[in-house]
Amino acid sequence: MELLLHHNKFNMGRLRKYELLIAFALGGKISYAQQTADSVLTLQQCIDIGIKNNLQVKQTAAQTEASRIYWQQAKENLLPTLGGDINHSYSQGRSLNPFTNGYLDQPITSGNYNLSSSLTLSSGLTLQNSIKQTALAYQAGKMDLEQAKNDLTLNLITAYFKVLNGEDQLELAKTQASVSQKQLERAEVLDKDGAISPQQLYDLKGQAATDQLSIINAQNSISIAKLDLLQSLNVPYNKNIKLQRKLSDQITARYQETAEQVYNTALNNFAFVKSGTLKRQSAERALMVAKGTLLPSLYLTGGLSTTYSSAAQRSILINQSIEPTNQFIQTAGGGRETVYTTQSNYIGQNINYTDQLRNNYRTFIGIGLSVPILNAFQNRNKVSLAKINLQTAKDVEQTNQLQLKVNIDKAYENMNMAFDRYQLLLIQTDAFTESFRIAENRFNAGAITSVDFLIVKGNLDRARTNLVNARYDYLIRTRILDYYTGQLEVY
Repeated sequence: MELLLHHNKFNMGRLRKYELLIAFALGGKISYAQQTADSVLTLQQCIDIGIKNNLQVKQTAAQTEASRIYWQQAKENLLPTLGGDINHSYSQGRSLNPFTNGYLDQPITSGNYNLSSSLTLSSGLTLQNSIKQTALAYQAGKMDLEQAKNDLTLNLITAYFKVLNGEDQLELAKTQASVSQKQLERAEVLDKDGAISPQQLYDLKGQAATDQLSIINAQNSISIAKLDLLQSLNVPYNKNIKLQRKLSDQITARYQETAEQVYNTALNNFAFVKSGTLKRQSAERALMVAKGTLLPSLYLTGGLSTTYSSAAQRSILINQSIEPTNQFIQTAGGGRETVYTTQSNYIGQNINYTDQLRNNYRTFIGIGLSVPILNAFQNRNKVSLAKINLQTAKDVEQTNQLQLKVNIDKAYENMNMAFDRYQLLLIQTDAFTESFRIAENRFNAGAITSVDFLIVKGNLDRARTNLVNARYDYLIRTRILDYYTGQLEVY
């Protein structure tokens, strides 16, 4: 750390120089901006494709939509129910006439038509608490969906940077191989003139082969990194895919916020933590719903109905006649006269379908009270289970907060280590660059052996490779902290 402080001004002054030096060392291929837009995949495009295709995000989105439907249903449970039924029957033999309630011995066709409605007036606030419970569950589902997208975004940024890092390493390997090849070509000319020893020639040949092997390894690393990236996008592998590159990620200072500031921000904004809090609140409402089932419920009911029967008839008067009876009256002369009466003659006529529906129409309205007394202790067991679920939700909420603290502290330490490592590698690269310049001049002048030259060259090659790795390592670490604060952006 004292070394860092001592070289701070030196480092900051040369920071941009080495960012540009890396780009120059990569042979001017750090950017693909000259490529056509259709052939270059940007980081934002990767994220959009990943969110669209990722199965985990799709499953979370489906679960969130299901939570929304549960919430919608809970609100609609406040509405009155309305239902109807139609029942037609045919009977033969001795059966009850639904029109007269008398028995007939003939085929009868009958029909019943009912329409009824019910409205819950009071149910221990179970409906109201259910609305709040499902609303909180829906909000938690949206936080889960946001978290799934953020997780995927962070993974894609990491995978994207790994491809870029691999491409940087490949260009460094090519630059190193180019230097070795030029020295080998020079050595072969000198060997023909007998100006160098065979050992120096073979040392340079071996180094040239080693650098070519580094190119092959770098190419393989790029292929694996692209495969990982495209698998995260859930798209077919294409080794020729190109990624957009930018030089906007300059490392000019250490991450500004402290670990405590990151944690406090994440505690209020991190979707994973907010989801746990909302689920705990939803479990609290679920307990209130379960307790409400122990209370009486009051209902308002009403409806209308009508009936039809093929045996229904009305009597039609056809004529009247005067008929003698078996009764007599005494006359004044001691005689008697027969008593006559008027006899009305009727015939039965079936009542038509429409008239029956109209004549038999009735309505009703009532209030009902349902009191839970004993139902195999189902309601009380629901309360007990709701209490267990609530305690579980509280434990999960606390566990999430504790795990968040651990993860942030670890991420912050990794960021600091990556920044310090990058600063030291800047100093190292500067020193080895100058050392290589001197060694190359001395080797060309024959003042040092090939062994000494290759040692110096190896030091510079490793320093440049480590510097590129450290740069991307620090960028990824800062993205992780941005992820926890809810400020993860696409750069």
